[in-house]
Amino acid sequence: MSSTSPPRTASVVRGGSLAAALAAVALLAAAPSGRAAAAPEPTRLQFTKYSPTDSRLSVVRNNRTVAVYRAGSGVNDKECERGRGWLPNGTYPLGRHHTAYDGNLIKGYAIELGNKLCYQGINRTELFIHSEMTRAGGQGSQAGPEGLRWDGAGDYASHGCVKLSPQDIKSLFRTLDRNGWPTTLRVVNG
Repeated sequence: MSSTSPPRTASVVRGGSLAAALAAVALLAAAPSGRAAAAPEPTRLQFTKYSPTDSRLSVVRNNRTVAVYRAGSGVNDKECERGRGWLPNGTYPLGRHHTAYDGNLIKGYAIELGNKLCYQGINRTELFIHSEMTRAGGQGSQAGPEGLRWDGAGDYASHGCVKLSPQDIKSLFRTLDRNGWPTTLRVVNG
């Protein structure tokens, strides 16, 4: 071993698998001055507000946009209007994600968002990223409740949650399963 090789490389080869040793050597070779390369940036979500029914939800990993989905939030741009306004700017913690959520209004695919205190002191609660679908992720009948089926562009309106089409929220879940689930949602003006 040369004097510039870190001693831990030799112990990895003696005590670990060949694959681990090769991975360590690859990291050291890719990094300048024999230091390990930086870990990849975690996946993050960003909601960019353009209009309540025509905004964008982006999945970003390593400063590269992986996917972009049309999304809506609220029915107007008054962020402090509970149950009608779009999400206030800021960072929201992501809670659990569900493929068979069974809430009073929200069914099927859903990601829980943390509460947010807006600038007027109103606490925005019961926030999700979701769609309009049945608990099983399908579409309800035309005769059933409107909230269980997607009828088109008007369905991007919400009570303040981030809302995607059914095919887009299913695609979002597949994308996050492949790229890693983020811990936050960042909301910004477009």
